[in-house]
Amino acid sequence: MAAGNVNPFNVSDSEEEAEHRQDGADSERSPSDEAQGHSLGPFSPPAYSEPAVLLSSTRTSPSVDGIPASAAAVAGIGVGSAETRVSLDAIAAQLLRDQYILTALELHTELLEAGRELPRLRDYFSNPGNFERQSGTPPACKEQGVGPGGPLNRAGSISTLDSLDFARYSDDGNRESDERVAVLEFELRKAKETIQALRANLTQAAECEIPSQERKNYKSSPEIQEPIRPLEKRALNFLVNEYLLKNEYKLTSITFSDENDDQDFELWDDVGLNIPKPPDLLHVYRNCGNSLPLNMNTVDVAVSVDPSDLPGDYFSQEPVQQTEQQQEVVQELEYQISLLNTEKQSLAEQIKKLQSDIQALQRNVSSETTTVMKSTPSKQDPLCDKPPLDNGQYLDIRGVTETDSPPDVNATKTSTTTTTTTDCTESITTATQPHSKLKSQSQRSKSAVLFDQPNRNLSPVFHQALLSFCRMSADSRLGSEVSRIADSEQSVMLMLGRCLPHIVPNVLLAKREELIPLILCTACLHPEPKERDQLLHILFNLIKRPDDEQRQMILTGCVAFARHVGPTRVEAELLPQCWEQINHKYPERRLLVAEACGALAPYLPKEIRSSLVLSMLQQMLAEDKADMVREAVVKSLGIIMGYIDDADKYSQGFELMLLSLGDPSERVVSATHQVFIPAFAAWCTELGNLQSQLMPSLLTRIEKLLKGEYGLDEHKLHMYLSALQSLIPALFAVLLQNAPFTSRANLQGDVPPIEVTRFPRPVSPLQDVATIVGSREQLAVLLQLYDHQLQHEGTTGWDSLLWVVNQFLPQIIEIVGRINVTSSTCVHEFSRFFWRLCRTFGKIFTNTKVKPQFQEILRLSEENVDATAGNGILTKATVPIYATGVLTCYNQEEDRKLLVGFLEDVMTTLSLSHAPLDSLKASFVELGANPAYHELLLTVLWYGVVHTSALVRCTAARMFELLVKGVNETLVAQRVVPALITLSSDPEISVRISTIPAFGTIMETVTQKELLERVKMQLASFLEDPQYQDQHSLHMEIIKTFGRVGPNAEPRFRDEFVLPHLHKLALCNNQQTVESKRIDIATQLFEAYSALSCCFISEELMVNHFLPGLRCLRTDMEQLSPEHEVILSSMIKECEIKVENKGIGEAQGSISIAASLVGEDAKTKFLSKMGQLTTSGAMLANVFQRKK
Repeated sequence: MAAGNVNPFNVSDSEEEAEHRQDGADSERSPSDEAQGHSLGPFSPPAYSEPAVLLSSTRTSPSVDGIPASAAAVAGIGVGSAETRVSLDAIAAQLLRDQYILTALELHTELLEAGRELPRLRDYFSNPGNFERQSGTPPACKEQGVGPGGPLNRAGSISTLDSLDFARYSDDGNRESDERVAVLEFELRKAKETIQALRANLTQAAECEIPSQERKNYKSSPEIQEPIRPLEKRALNFLVNEYLLKNEYKLTSITFSDENDDQDFELWDDVGLNIPKPPDLLHVYRNCGNSLPLNMNTVDVAVSVDPSDLPGDYFSQEPVQQTEQQQEVVQELEYQISLLNTEKQSLAEQIKKLQSDIQALQRNVSSETTTVMKSTPSKQDPLCDKPPLDNGQYLDIRGVTETDSPPDVNATKTSTTTTTTTDCTESITTATQPHSKLKSQSQRSKSAVLFDQPNRNLSPVFHQALLSFCRMSADSRLGSEVSRIADSEQSVMLMLGRCLPHIVPNVLLAKREELIPLILCTACLHPEPKERDQLLHILFNLIKRPDDEQRQMILTGCVAFARHVGPTRVEAELLPQCWEQINHKYPERRLLVAEACGALAPYLPKEIRSSLVLSMLQQMLAEDKADMVREAVVKSLGIIMGYIDDADKYSQGFELMLLSLGDPSERVVSATHQVFIPAFAAWCTELGNLQSQLMPSLLTRIEKLLKGEYGLDEHKLHMYLSALQSLIPALFAVLLQNAPFTSRANLQGDVPPIEVTRFPRPVSPLQDVATIVGSREQLAVLLQLYDHQLQHEGTTGWDSLLWVVNQFLPQIIEIVGRINVTSSTCVHEFSRFFWRLCRTFGKIFTNTKVKPQFQEILRLSEENVDATAGNGILTKATVPIYATGVLTCYNQEEDRKLLVGFLEDVMTTLSLSHAPLDSLKASFVELGANPAYHELLLTVLWYGVVHTSALVRCTAARMFELLVKGVNETLVAQRVVPALITLSSDPEISVRISTIPAFGTIMETVTQKELLERVKMQLASFLEDPQYQDQHSLHMEIIKTFGRVGPNAEPRFRDEFVLPHLHKLALCNNQQTVESKRIDIATQLFEAYSALSCCFISEELMVNHFLPGLRCLRTDMEQLSPEHEVILSSMIKECEIKVENKGIGEAQGSISIAASLVGEDAKTKFLSKMGQLTTSGAMLANVFQRKK
């Protein structure tokens, strides 16, 4: 069996191979072609022998493999004159050439019905390639002479002619339906014929799998078991797997299925189309000895024909083509015989000369020396110290079992002298071979071993017959390989190419990577392209699901292969393997393809890099569902961007960047920032459009997002802004490389090293400015000149820096002023962007170029704040982004003082202007996330505590609420609580009220008992001091705070303080005469009780405070909102039932009001009546207003 036909993974061949095979089997061949293809030397193995295995073929023709089309044509036409055949064939060729497809089809149908089928029409209409839309002309069309119009259009059908729109090619449009019916009937008939042919050929292939010679040996030697055929193996595999499943050996069945992944164990038809399913293994075992052979009478019958009875011209009717082929074979054999005779004469002359030399030596040496020479001739005779030759290729040891020499008795030599001289002659001839230089001394010694001949008079035929009883197998494939020993590099490669496809499937999956060096070396050095393609196919299919280490081994081998063979063979041999695996069902295999595209990028032709490989990766990025595959695709795309030089691909690269950034997987987005964007930015820098196209395009997209009619898409904003942030190192490198001082930069002299904190930590080495510039020493020189240029010489003529100062910064600052200040995500993103920008460009650039532009906009005065509309610049996101992104990038004393002064000024200005505090709150939230700024923020707030204006003091009190959650308890006890106590005794009642939310947050977050007692005493003074009895706003703030912190506060504080005071406030609200105040208090109480109902409350508190408070609230609701009175009544009823049940012992432990509301009636009423009002006080207040 030829090695090229072995596919250890049962994967169908590529399209190119299928077309090649189709052309080789179905196209017409001339006699000379046939002769050239089969005229081989008698000692050479056949170059191409392929069994008729049709399972992996793409042909649709039912013809049997190996029959030339011309011969099939003669057999198909049968009778008729030669003139008629020529005429019909010429007509068919003309119809196909002029694209009269329907007419040709009708002619073909008529000829079929008449039994006179034309091979040209049969081959044309049996080949689906003639009806597919392709960029080039299909092979079949080229043979049949299709005109320049190309093949017909084809729709999405799989078959041959069902998708043709014949109305476009017909003069009569009314016949469209009839013609389509005729086409479909023809196609159905052809499909049935194809199925029958496939069944017959499959049976023939299965029967012919074992050579006839081997079959004879097995019949003559019953003790030798016949090897299993592929068909039998698949059938037994199916039965074994079925037995394992039936008997609950599921794990074994899974392992068995994995080891035979080329077979579908769920479908018996996968074994063979013409094979009936046998009974199961148990049935076969029970009945294996029951069937007895039938005794039948046999008779030998022979028939013969008298030659005189045959027609006179019978023997002259042999096909001319076969005669010509035989003549050419005879001529080739005669030529080989003449060459061998010439070689024989030359060797005979050398033998005579050597014999005379040996006789002369024997006369001149003593008898003792002669004895030693005979025993060890390889040591004494230097002429014999050479490897023998077997037709320049192999050492064939099959002579032990069969005679290769012609039956010439006189040519047989049995003496020791003759054997010695023959071996020496072979060794001398071998020395002339070019590959013999590479043999080691040990190999030469072993190959020159001589054997003593027995002093017997037995005939050679008897010796041969005697040795035939040695059981050796040189006729099988493996026996043939074992019996021949390679003696040159090329023969070793040929042997490996034949053996590796049989070795790989039998190696454990966990150890197959050990075969990678062998496969690669063979694929590199093998002379046959088809064998190389198969070996590379084996390499990519070596492991079903390769892990990281195995993929690295395969990729290392691919790179070594590419370095060795060059770009042309990489394109022709490696890339097709990647393309075949692009849609593999296992993600590990697709991951191997994605990684291979990047690893092979430096070794591909530049046209292929920017076209085919880029398109492959783009398709995988858009369609692959596995995150790890898309991550590898993005990294490979980055490598491609580092080698691409086609400026027209910029727009495609930009779209790939946006597609990668918008990927739902975080690991893909991370790979985009680490690899793709730096590589794409480097290419844009070379093209000169980093500042002119790439960054302006991203800014334009951000502006469009802010103008959107349906609100801001924060995800896309983050996507674009993060891309800009990743481009900052490349932008700074452009400034350094295009600066006026670049030409003066040299590495001579002492250059101060770069500070470790000079640049922000890069997310990958590709974003390190030193990597982009070339080296850290070069960057140090450029930085020194950069700082000197900014500080002393200015920016005149520095176009790249002027673009940043005059265009980029004003545009991004204007965008900042338009984002929503309440969006903490947007504020954080822009803050990080400006922080990284200022740290990268340096302190001098920040102080001289960035801060002045912000300060020009943020004029800290009351005129800069529109108190009525609330749209002044100080109320925008510019304030928190400037404070947290620009003023915090350097942490020296003067920088901290500048930040403190800015925050104090903003707090004062906003308070005195009665403007919204959202911008100040955003600044405190962003800075409060970093503990390093807690002391600084407390300093700013203390400035507000001691401020002369009550408005500023109120603002400071409210800011404490934001700061308490992130500050440690020590700072709370030492700095926060004293400041709040000071404000709680402020002369202005509004200042005192403003401290209540901060006190509540302390009760919610702090665990120190002393601290909690101080806060509790302060809150008690607000509730019990007579001066606050009529303070409606204070009561509103306290109830709201209790509802917010009650569920999370310490249980003791909730039981002893919150619930009793809520009861008192509800009772006092019954006596309120001002209806508007009563509505406000009732609204807050309802929300507070709704929140506290989820807490565990003891029976005593339930009876003494919670239920009485609910009843008081129900009294208010009866007058204000009867709908909510129903809800409160249900809550009260459930609470009372729980209390009663607990009193008689049915309930244990504390009771939860949340659990008490699971009653179906109360739940239904609550949801239908309440809706969303429990979480929205404003909506509840509106309901009360409507009921007035």
